[in-house]
Amino acid sequence: MSTKETNPANFANRPKAEVRELASQGGQASTQGGFASMDPDKQHDIASKGGQASSTSFEPGSERAREAGRKGGSKGGATSGTGDADYIPDDAE
Repeated sequence: MSTKETNPANFANRPKAEVRELASQGGQASTQGGFASMDPDKQHDIASKGGQASSTSFEPGSERAREAGRKGGSKGGATSGTGDADYIPDDAE
């Protein structure tokens, strides 16, 4: 079995000149997409919608929104604060 690595994604396996060329680009070789590279008018259109463009947002006052508010961070584990320990439901009166 050979001990020489051949994975081209590992910079140690590439020629030094190629690694220097990639390093000199300093992250500029990464993707050119994303919000920052969009047309300013398109950015403005998306930003002006706020969270409304999200398909996971709740309808204000909906039962789903109230239920999510009740649950809060209760599933978050040990670092989520008091969880449900101090919760008193509205209909408990």
